[in-house]
Amino acid sequence: MTQSTQAPSSLPITSPLTCGELLVQWLEYYGVETVFGIPGVHTVELYRGLPNTNIRHVTPRHEQGAGFMADGYYRASGKVGVCFIITGPGMTNIMTAMAQALADSIPMLVISSVNKVKDTGSGEGHLHELHDQQGMVSKVALMSKTIWQPESLPKVIAEAFALFNGARPGPVHIQLPIDVITADASHVAKPSDLTPYLNGSAKSQADSQGLTRPQVMRPLPNPAQLDLIVEQLKSAKNPVVLYGGGCVDVDHEAQKLAELIDAPTFLTINAKGLLPPGHPLSLGSNQSLDAGRAVISEADLVLAIGTELGETDYDVFFNGEFQINGTLIRIDCDAQQLQRPFRADIAVLSDAQMAISGLCTRLESHQLNHQAASRVIEAKQALIEAMTPDFAGQNALLQLIRDEVKDVIFVGDSTQPVYSGNLGFEALATRKWFNSSTGFGTLGYGLPAAIGAMIGSKLPVISLIGDGGIQFTIAELICAAELELPLIVLLWNNQGYGEIRRYMEEGGLPLIGVNIKTPNFEPLAAGFGAGYRRITDKQQLLDAFQEDIKGKQPVIYEIDEADDFLFEMGKTFTCFS
Repeated sequence: MTQSTQAPSSLPITSPLTCGELLVQWLEYYGVETVFGIPGVHTVELYRGLPNTNIRHVTPRHEQGAGFMADGYYRASGKVGVCFIITGPGMTNIMTAMAQALADSIPMLVISSVNKVKDTGSGEGHLHELHDQQGMVSKVALMSKTIWQPESLPKVIAEAFALFNGARPGPVHIQLPIDVITADASHVAKPSDLTPYLNGSAKSQADSQGLTRPQVMRPLPNPAQLDLIVEQLKSAKNPVVLYGGGCVDVDHEAQKLAELIDAPTFLTINAKGLLPPGHPLSLGSNQSLDAGRAVISEADLVLAIGTELGETDYDVFFNGEFQINGTLIRIDCDAQQLQRPFRADIAVLSDAQMAISGLCTRLESHQLNHQAASRVIEAKQALIEAMTPDFAGQNALLQLIRDEVKDVIFVGDSTQPVYSGNLGFEALATRKWFNSSTGFGTLGYGLPAAIGAMIGSKLPVISLIGDGGIQFTIAELICAAELELPLIVLLWNNQGYGEIRRYMEEGGLPLIGVNIKTPNFEPLAAGFGAGYRRITDKQQLLDAFQEDIKGKQPVIYEIDEADDFLFEMGKTFTCFS
């Protein structure tokens, strides 16, 4: 037998770069900082490359919670939240959260697995198999695409972020067959391929020009249309301005434009904070109340910017009486939205910031005087006179928290203090007040979205949620405990589905399904690793905040809607402040 004289190889054995590993590299390249996901047998290979990035992983306790966390993460921080979701049940679980994000124009990237290429849609009963997962998810997404081979990965990821940055945003779904996730992607373009170009002076030049990532922007306004709007404003007698959530990142020029026009100004729920509390032209978010509606219906010109003019902002009592009778001018980044649900007389397809800036520049040389302040004062007085004790007490509570807890963010569910706050609460800045009662109107949003908001902003966060709504997603409380987040869960207890119960009572309906059993939240909180307080006094609440917002655990503050201290607080509540 001859002995081999070949020397053993000294080269290390290296594994090929998989498509799943390349995926997280591209996510990091596009600025992704956090992924919300629950690992499953179909997605574990997406996690192989995570330790080689700076991306943080957060594990919710349900895929719906992952979606709500990503939603709240974006609304508080302006950064896109990403979810890793398994095939089949994972995707059916997250679809409710995606539908809420779609309704409120919230960017969210949902990355899922799907069965092997040869098995997708086969109907052969494979694990987690759906008849048409992509077709199903496409109904609640701006785009749903399958990456059938690794070569497609960079282009599809780029397309997703182009949608986020260049159009009306919303959720995007990308799915990879499980055998594509593990496929060799060593030959596919990767972010590191850009480093030769981005070295030395070339890198400095690229950074200064913003070339390190593809730049996609929403359309700029047509200058001729802006000129036409200015002429319309100059001839108007009593114009009104409506700002929506599309203006959330507009700077102080939103206030400047309202002042240059000299017009009563309304803010949708997602636009709260664009004008400061007590501003002499602001009528807050009261466009669904009679006094607010009268201002709009009597206007001869309505300038609506970045707002859908949707029911949950303009007709929250669902009586169909919201009307626009004057010339309607709309500015929006979505061409279809410009003509629904109200037909615009002048429709401008544009980024809100650039349109507002262009109008300010044109109006600076004109002194418009529409005597708006007197109309605002009259409307405010009518709104104050219509205020109920319950409304006053709930808003006094919210206002107290806002003024005592610096930079606090309120994240709400569908619950009574949220409904009242949507009308009467004045935010100090944008991204400080949002909830799920708009658009899709889901229950259970308030807790997981608040967790996402706290992760994204690193600011104090208050979750406003009812005793009924929290039972949808209460498992996420242990996620907050695991992350040592000092999240305050303000639990509004009305012993069941109180708002629906009132609706049934007013309609003469039998009270079926609304008087549900309410848990004992004190031991429940302890079981999840959270603190608990039963709040019955204003000073007790203030003292609790001082201690708990500096802690390392979530705390439930349970408040009974019938407590006398709320009524007493309401006696001193001042609207529009």
